[in-house]
Order: sequence, then structure tokens, then C-alpha cells
Amino acid sequence: MMSLIDVKRIVGAQSALTLSHVPDGMDAFILAELARQGRPVAYIVSDGQRLQNLEQTLSFTAPDIPVLSLPAWDCLPYDRVSPSADVSARRLSALSGLIALYLNPHPAIVLVTVNAMLQKVAPADVIDSLGFSAKPGNQVRMDDIAARLERNGFDRVATVREVGEFAVRGGILDVFVPGAEEPVRLDFFGDTLESIRSFDPTSQRTIGQIRSLDLNPMSEVTLTPESISRFRKNYLSLFGAATRDDALYAAVSEGRRYAGMEHWLPMFYDKLETTFDYLRGFRIVTDHTVREAADERAKLIRDYYEARLNSATPGKGHLAQGTPYKPVPPERLYLGAGEFGKSLDAFDPIRITPFAEAGGESRLVIEVNARPTPRWAKSANEASEEGNRANVFGQAVSYIADKRAAGVKVIVSGWSEGSLDRLLQVLNEHGLEKLVPVAALKDVDKLKKGEAGTAVLSLEGGFETDGLVIIGEQDILGDRMVRRSKRRKRAADFISEVAGIDEGSIVVHAEHGIGRFVGLRTIEAAGAPHACLELRYADDAKLFLPVENIDLLSRYGGEATEVQLDKLGGGAWQMRKAKLKKRLLDMAGALIRIAAERMTRSAPVLTTQEGLYDEFAARFPYDETEDQETAIESVRSDLGAGRPMDRLVCGDVGFGKTEVALRAAFIAAMNGIQVAVVVPTTLLARQHFKTFSERFRGLPIRVQQASRLVGTKELNLVKKEVAEGKTDIVVGTHALLGTGVNFANLGLLIIDEEQHFGVKHKERLKELKSDVHVLTLSATPIPRTLQLAMTGVRELSLITTPPVDHMAVRTFISPFDPLVIRETLMREHYRGGQSFYVCPRLADLADVKSFLDENVPELKVAVAHGQMAAGELEDIMNAFYEGRYDVLLSTTIVESGLDVPTANTLIVHRADMFGLAQLYQIRGRVGRSKVRAFALLTLPVNKVLTTGAERRLKVLQSLDTLGAGFQLASHDLDIRGAGNLLGEEQSGHIKEVGFELYQQMLEEAVAEVKGVDEIADSGWSPQISVGVAVMIPEDYVPDLHLRLGLYRRLGEINELGEIDAFGAEMIDRFGPMPVEVQHLLKVVYIKALCRKANVEKLEAGPKGVVVQFRGKQFPNPAALVGYIAKQGAMAKIRPDHSVFLTRDLPTPEKRLSGAAVVMTQLAELAKAG
Repeated sequence: MMSLIDVKRIVGAQSALTLSHVPDGMDAFILAELARQGRPVAYIVSDGQRLQNLEQTLSFTAPDIPVLSLPAWDCLPYDRVSPSADVSARRLSALSGLIALYLNPHPAIVLVTVNAMLQKVAPADVIDSLGFSAKPGNQVRMDDIAARLERNGFDRVATVREVGEFAVRGGILDVFVPGAEEPVRLDFFGDTLESIRSFDPTSQRTIGQIRSLDLNPMSEVTLTPESISRFRKNYLSLFGAATRDDALYAAVSEGRRYAGMEHWLPMFYDKLETTFDYLRGFRIVTDHTVREAADERAKLIRDYYEARLNSATPGKGHLAQGTPYKPVPPERLYLGAGEFGKSLDAFDPIRITPFAEAGGESRLVIEVNARPTPRWAKSANEASEEGNRANVFGQAVSYIADKRAAGVKVIVSGWSEGSLDRLLQVLNEHGLEKLVPVAALKDVDKLKKGEAGTAVLSLEGGFETDGLVIIGEQDILGDRMVRRSKRRKRAADFISEVAGIDEGSIVVHAEHGIGRFVGLRTIEAAGAPHACLELRYADDAKLFLPVENIDLLSRYGGEATEVQLDKLGGGAWQMRKAKLKKRLLDMAGALIRIAAERMTRSAPVLTTQEGLYDEFAARFPYDETEDQETAIESVRSDLGAGRPMDRLVCGDVGFGKTEVALRAAFIAAMNGIQVAVVVPTTLLARQHFKTFSERFRGLPIRVQQASRLVGTKELNLVKKEVAEGKTDIVVGTHALLGTGVNFANLGLLIIDEEQHFGVKHKERLKELKSDVHVLTLSATPIPRTLQLAMTGVRELSLITTPPVDHMAVRTFISPFDPLVIRETLMREHYRGGQSFYVCPRLADLADVKSFLDENVPELKVAVAHGQMAAGELEDIMNAFYEGRYDVLLSTTIVESGLDVPTANTLIVHRADMFGLAQLYQIRGRVGRSKVRAFALLTLPVNKVLTTGAERRLKVLQSLDTLGAGFQLASHDLDIRGAGNLLGEEQSGHIKEVGFELYQQMLEEAVAEVKGVDEIADSGWSPQISVGVAVMIPEDYVPDLHLRLGLYRRLGEINELGEIDAFGAEMIDRFGPMPVEVQHLLKVVYIKALCRKANVEKLEAGPKGVVVQFRGKQFPNPAALVGYIAKQGAMAKIRPDHSVFLTRDLPTPEKRLSGAAVVMTQLAELAKAG
């Protein structure tokens, strides 16, 4: 191993010392060398964002040494919210790790933030007793584990999907332990733990075996009878008698968890320890600003504490109505800065600083022989003279060549596999060769002369020492924002999650029309129990539908409150369906004509020159997510296909749709074709104009903007240039669609935030030119567009993976409470950020403004709305953008794509007055940077909400996960219905047959007009009665919603392979299958065969099988006649054209297999036809 520092001297020093001149990124290399000296090392950093990068780099410098990281809580001191589950879990697993390390010392590295050092923690013996580990074969009672999980803050749910949830079913316990990649499934037999397997939360199928399971609690507070009584005693002695409205005291006394109760940690334990107590025997290393950071943090904690105390003092009239908050004195929960300094000195810490510092008598300074590598990437501003950018790569290549020739080891590093790959490609084009991937630092010695290594390292910049040079990606490409990616969710899961059937929901039966679903019932049918769905129709008529025919049901969707139920057996439903089918066919015809015309027209083939495109792509300062890559590739192939593209890219707010547009614009403009980017608002136009101008700087492409923010004179000039073809890319509002604008050769139209354009505008867009490529971007596509894409008329790309460091927005919904609002705004202010305050109506602005002036006089509030003069609005927005105001009070003008990275708090006034997509778009304005964003939706106090508003807010709060935009559009489709696809004739079609059936009929109509041969008519389902018990018993799958979901999935399965897979999944998730479920799967299989052979009814009894054909037809009549003849006396045709086959089938099991044999033969015959 090469050594970069004089380890012996450092370890030998008996006092505190400073290592000076250490370039950024080299600290991980130093830690690795120190840790190899035998004592565990703790590294205290001031900035929590660096933990992840250090962890990654340490895996390169010291893959053999275990690394623990201990983050601080990710909420503010004295907050009303708890730290997130993820952070609590990482803290607890780190603390348990530290305890284990103390008992059994070995080399290890612990990364801690200053904030985490200041925070006191539960005593080691408590943490130790909370942990729990189990191996297969151990004797443990499942109930004990369940109770333990409940106590430790896990949530009990029906299906485990997120960290911190657990589910119990029969002898199986699923739990998603924090810190683990996948959730695990524990299989018990009696009180013995038989196996532990990991499973995939999306498909719920197990993936692999696990040898042992370590359970850490979810929260630093556990509610045991002892800790509850200790809390009550301490709380009362500290604050006096509890008042009636003290929700915290009441909740804990009843043993319920309360949001934010961790901030009263000292009340639950007799004494708390400091993190220093956990680090006994460690060698401590710090970065150069630790003490200053500790001072700042301590001041901040003090401020928050005082703010809480002051707000609790009565006397502010109507303001003193918030829930009381009695803060614990800071010295009980945190270390002061002075104590921190003293405890730190006791360890003789090693301080690492990037600056040169002089040593003296009192302090030892060892200078490290290293320097940062040159930064070739000059910032974009310096390089504005053309042509300066390209040779950055050349400079880097010659530098690497010189170093290699001198016998120094060189490593080129990138942030991630993808970006490294791209960087090496571009370097290779500039003549860099002989690169060898290196997995760990120790492999660097193996590099031969003239070779250079490549590695993935999270370094901000590179550094060089005498024997080693590491080049960071940012040295060459300039600053990038790249973070590690999280696990992926599949796009298909988004939509299926939305569509479940609940008791009481309105459903549509394909043959009988609209009814209400009452519940699952078990009924005796042909002498055996059978699970059925009970439906209620007009005049209280009941219909029982066997579960295997659940595919005849679809949700009605929409606000289905005043729906007229159909009469059973009346003909009205069939008539309505037939009429609608005719109208749908006409509509489908028109749609297909539009699409077909597009297919037959030709558009210019746009291709890219690889080298140029790669360099343009390399300027993108993030890592593309997988979906983004796919979307970009699809767009590139569409542009190169020679047919007009019509693609809808749905991606969540801030998920990088703009990049897709930039790449498309680059390809078009480089081919000499004009690009128009149309956006709904002037502000957005300005922002896009900025983005486009920056990315195209230094390329021979002219970008212009056309909106009312540009003066008339300039606007006329832009129009003129566009008409003459001098401008390559023009960004503007729908003014671009006006009649006064003529394009010389428009080839690509990009529509952003598509949900804001009215139908008229869209029609005008369509007319603009039929052979233009169209790219539409939207986070919440309005239902109509979504539906077009769903029915296969336009192409759809989904971007559902968040860019790596986006955190979901925490959404709170609460009645209007002045204190909460003040606190929310001040919290953002202390965090150094800005806030949006959005009102539904212009009329509310004045009231809210005076409310803010009175309650948060410290903050500067700017007011903005769409009726201001353009210049004034622009000035205000600019000022807010530059941070001169703290709060922007506005109407919904903010919903269209504004990007203010420092604004991370949003308050919505009267949230009940907004639509779903609107709320979602507004909420997307925050959470665009790496800070946790908060959205507070306020409701009027004491006013009852309409059911629609309530439903919207519920949906919004549940869509906390990222990437919910698309899911939301499907919800919205469902709440509003899709409107008519062809523009202005909005229609009540959906009202007539319900939403899902409408979708389905439309798809079938489109297929029919397209002339697809196989049109599956979905309006029937074979009926099968064999007299066996067919159901999923309640004790096998106790949760009703889940059972219904399984039935629904079974209804959609047709292939034998899929049925087997379903069976395997059932065994996997719920344990061995009861016989009723086995029968159910068999029946589903027979049903699939019946569909193929056009059999609408099959009955099997002790003497044989009766088969009835649908419409008295069989696909291959000649073969059927032959088959019956071959059977001789064993088969006869009855007068009603059904076929009776004599068989000896005494038991239900025999009947099932007999029916299966007969149907297999018939299905074969049908297929042969």
C-alpha cells in the first residue's frame, strides 16, 4: 500500500495536532491510513451533506474496514415533527454498532456530524436492550416480536412497502427493517423461526435467504410501561400539572406515539449520555470548522428554545390558540458549545485543514505534501468567448500524459458509473488511452507504467501528492450536482395502486349495468361454499357475482354519489351500451384518422453528430436517471424516424423533463431547423430562456424570447428574425401561436406545462404544421392527454424516478392556526430560505398581507398577481428570485413551473378551493433542492369541507412519495372523468357507463377501427359450476382490501404460466395454500380455456359435463362435429345446442380435473380452426 502521510509521526504525537494543506477529498485517504493503525477512528464533520460522499470514498480507500455513520436528526430543534424514520434508523444502527465496537475493539471508522455530537442520546444499556437479533431455528414467539415492533415505533399495515412497517398473516411476519435494502419475511412454525427471506416490496415475491436478522428500533423513544411512568413523573415535576389541551402528555400517557415526541427525550430516561461517551477509546479526527459550527448550532438551539417559550406566554389575544408546546431546557437535550470543546480536548483530536497554518509552541502542525489538481473547467462566465470550452478536455489529456510519463500513478474519477463512462468517452475522443478500472486503492500499485486507473469516487475535486494523482470529474467538467441514486419503482405499479374496489363503491357490471358493491359473501352453490361479491341494484335487487368472474366488474369512478342504479333485467343498460359503442367507434375513427395522417406524412430526419452531442450531454450537471435516459433515447429515435413525432413526457415536477427538451432542441437546431418552445406564463418563459441560453452558450445557435416581458420594439425584431430564419430557438408564451408570427422552417414544437393550454390553443398548435415534431412535457397531464396516450394514439414516456437527491415534500393539512403559520415561515427563515404563500383569489391577498404584517413583522413580504403590469410583476419576481424578499404572497401564478431553489416552504390559503392538479403543481414549486421541503395546506376553521375537496386533500397527502404526478393524473381522470378526446365536444359518455368500462370500450373501438384482427370482446365471462369450494378463506388472507385485490388480479389472468406464478406468489406471501385456493386457481384456468373455445357456461356433475357455447357458435364447427362423432354414445347434443359429455366423476376433485381435460380438448380444436 502506498502511504500518503507520515502515519508513524501522527500516531506517535501525544498531544492534539493539526494536519495542514490537506486538499478536499483527501481526508478519506488519511482516515483509512489512521484506521489501519489498530484503534477505531471517529471523524467529526461540520456539514452533514458530506457523510454520503465520505462513505463512498472510504469504500475505495479502505474496503476492508467497516464504516458507520451517525447523522443528526433531520428536523429543527424543538420542532413539531419527528426526525424521519430513515434518519432515526441510521442513528440507532450506528449507536448499536458503537456499543458492539466498545465490547470488541477492532479497526473501524465512524463518521459523525457536529449536530449529532451536540445531541444527547439514550444511555448505552437502554439502546443495547432494545436491539434484537434472530436466526432460523431460534425459539421465539411471533407475538413477542410483533409486540416489540409495535413498541419500537413500527407501523402495522396490511402490505409492507415502506421502511418501518410490519404485517402479520398467519404464521408469517413481514417487516421492513430500517437500514436494510429489502424487507424480510419471517416464517414461523409454532414458536420456532423456520426461515428468514428477503422480498421485493413492489411484487411482494421473495428474493433470497438471509442468515440472521438484526432488529433496531425505529425511534429513540420506546414506550414501555416504565418509560411512560418516568415521562409522566418528569413532565409534571418540570412543567407542573398538565392542562387539558396538552396533546403530548395525553398521548404518551395512553401509550400512543405522538409526532415530535423525540424532542422530550430527557423525560423518558433518568439520564442521557453524550455521543462522546459512546466514542471512548477512539482516535478523534475533526475538520477545520468543527468548533465554529458547534457554536453556531448552540446559538440556534437557544433561539428556537426561546421562541417556543415566548410563543407560549399568553396575552397575544387571538394568537394564543395553538396547541401548547412546553420545550425541555436545552442543557437537558443538547451539549453547550463550551462542554463540546472540553469533551473534544480530552481526546487530543487530530484536526484536518485545507489551509497552510503555522505551528508554534502550543500546537503541533504537520504539513501534508499535497495540492489540489488544476481546475481546467473555467466557470462558464469566464469562457464566454467562443471556442474556449472545447479544449478543456485536451488540456486534461496532456496533463495526464505528462504525469504518467513521470512515473506517477494517475486515477481519473467520476461521480457515478454513468458520468465516468461519459467522461472517458469524451477523453478518448481527445486521444486518452490505456485506462484500467481500479476497484480499490490497493490495486493502484498494480498499474503498469503508462497506464492510468479509473474509479467511481465522490470527490468534489481531485488532488495530487508525490506518488499519486487523482483527477475529479469536476476538474474537467465544472461543478456538477450528482448524488447517489435510490432504489427504483416500476412505472406499472403507479397506476395499479390507484384502482381498488372498496365496500360501498359504485361498480359497473358489463351485463347488468351500474350497481353498488356491498361486500364479499360466502354462499352455498351446488353444495359447496363459494365466495361471491354482493351487488345491489335499483329497488334493492341483489346480484351475487362469483369471484372468478370479477373481471366483469369495473369501477364507475368519479364522484359517484348521485348515480342512478340500474334495474336488474331491464333492457336500458344494453341500449345505452350499444349507443355509446356507436359513438365511440365514430370518435375512434376520427382519432385514428389524425394518427394515421401523421404516420403517412413525412418529417425531416433529424440525426446527431455523436461527438458534438456527447459534449452537449456532458454539460448536463446531473446524472440522468434511468427513465430520463429512456425518454431521451425514445425522443432521439422518434426524431430520426422521418415521421412527425408526437410524444408526451410525463415526469414529476423537477424530475428533469427540461433536459429531455434541451436534447431534442439541440438535435433539431444542429440540423438547421427552427424550434419553438411554448410555455403558459411569461415568468416561465424567462426561466426557460435563461436555461436554454446557458446550455447553448458557445454553440452557433441563436436563442430568442417572445413574451410580453420583452419590449414591443424587441418583440417585432424577434418576429422578423423568426420569419427570416435567423433565430434557431424561440421561447415564448402562447403569443407564439398568434397569427402575427410566421416561422421560416419550424421543425420541432415543444410544449411545456401542457395542462395550462386551453383546447383552442391546442387546436391552433395542431394546425401550425402537420409535419412538425411535437414534444409535450407535463407533470400532471390533463386527463384528456393522458387518455390519448393510454389508448395508444400518441407515444408516452414516463419519468418516475426522482433525481437522486430530491426529498419528498412533507405535506401537512391543518386548520388555519396563526402560530403554526408563524412558526412555519420563521423556520424557513432561520434555515436561510424563502417561502411561498398562495391564495386562491385576488380578494384574499389584502387580508392575508395584513395578517402577515401583524404576525411575522420580521419578514419582508412581496405581493404578486397576474393583473399587475408586466414590468412590475417581473421586478417583484426578480427581487424574490434574488432573495430580497422572504415571502412571496401570490395567487396561483406560481403554479406554472417557477424555479426558486431557495424557496422550500409553501403555505396554501384555503386549500379546499383548489383542484388536485393545481395543488400538486403548486406543491412542486418547493423541494427542488436538497433540503426537506414543507407544504402546509390550511383550511378554514370550523367550516365543513365538500366531499370533493376532502377527497382531493386526502389524495394529495397520501402522494407523499416522489413521482406521484402521474399517479395523480390517474386519480384526477377518475375524479373528473377524461373529457372528450377530440376537443370541444365535452361529453357525458363516461357518466353513462362509468370510467373504467368507458376506457376499455374506447380501447376496443380504437383497435376495431385500426383493424386489429383479434378484438377481445370483454363484455362476457364464462360461468363455471363444479360444486367445489372456491375462495380465498379469511383466515388465510385476513385483510379485505388485499383479498379483493387478489381476486381482481386473478380475473385478469389468462395464461397457464401466469396462474402458476400467481400460485407460487400466494405460497410465498401467505404460507401453504388451503384447498379452496387451489380449486380457485383451477377454476380460473378452466375459465381461460372456456374463453378460447367460446364456451359461456360449463357445469360438471357426478355423471358428466355440460358445455354451452356463446351465441351457439364454435370457432371450428367441423372439428367439433368430428369430436362428438368420435365420442359415440359418450356425447350428445341437446335441443338447446349444448353438448353433454358422459363421464364418471364422483368427487368434486375428479369433476374439476374432468372439466379441465374436456376444455383442453375443446380449446385445442378451437385453436386449430
